[in-house]
Amino acid sequence: MRDQIVIKSGYDQFPAWERAFADAGIQAIRWEDRDDHLDAIRYALVWKPAPGDLAALPSLEIVFSIGAGVDHLVGDDLVPAGLPVVRNVDPGLTAGMVEHVLYHVIRFHRRMADYEADQRAGRWKPRLQTPASSHTAGIMGLGELGGACARALAGIGFRVAGWSRRPRVAEGVDCFHGRDGLAEFLSRSETLVCLLPLTAETCGVICRETLALLPAGACFINVGRGPLVVDGDLLAALDSGHLRGAALDVFHREPLPPDHPYWRHPRVTITPHVASITQPATSAPHIIANIRRHQAGEQLTHLADLALGY
Repeated sequence: MRDQIVIKSGYDQFPAWERAFADAGIQAIRWEDRDDHLDAIRYALVWKPAPGDLAALPSLEIVFSIGAGVDHLVGDDLVPAGLPVVRNVDPGLTAGMVEHVLYHVIRFHRRMADYEADQRAGRWKPRLQTPASSHTAGIMGLGELGGACARALAGIGFRVAGWSRRPRVAEGVDCFHGRDGLAEFLSRSETLVCLLPLTAETCGVICRETLALLPAGACFINVGRGPLVVDGDLLAALDSGHLRGAALDVFHREPLPPDHPYWRHPRVTITPHVASITQPATSAPHIIANIRRHQAGEQLTHLADLALGY
């Protein structure tokens, strides 16, 4: 019998997953068909399983996160005790995030939202253009995705500052860490990009106090998780003019409720959690390699620590 992996995705990508795993001799099972394969499913590739879902798979040996974060697997009755959880480290996912972040940093830096408003108003108003080297982008979270975004921004001439929980070193990036380094990092960040994992420690980290430390007229990009932000505090900073714009891809509730003020705010740009989407063709090799390590009795790579939340 071939190895079997069950897939629960937020997108209809099953045919692509099926092809990618078939090439390695692994049979992909649709989540909806799992009850027909309970004794054979050894691996699960999932996004937001319900409590008890994974415990109902009696032969399960490894849980793979389909997204870069593992916060959707943190909680009571989500992952049976003792099962290893593997983070998704996907070159395609990283490339997509870099594209999204670069686009919005450049859009804010070149004041494209102002020109779009001018076009709607029929107003011709050239603005002073400044070089990227005069603008500091702050990357909050220097993990796999944040580090790649920081390097890409530095590579096209932006000044880049980075902040992480623990000390990090990144070429071309002024690195700060811990509580002691947060204020100086924020004070430099003319465009702040949030790529932190969601944990008990980071929930609500973007709030009135931290937003006040940003330079006047700063912009904010959230591609981490919605609960990192206190929505009312962000809206207040936008309304006061302390922030001149925000690009938000993630939210407390998804889909974003139709009556949420973000929808109609003139300084907010919304995307529906699509900053980067896992690509089966580039993600499957990492998963397959870990399955082979597991079968050989070797250590898995990119293991998550659910107690830490990443």
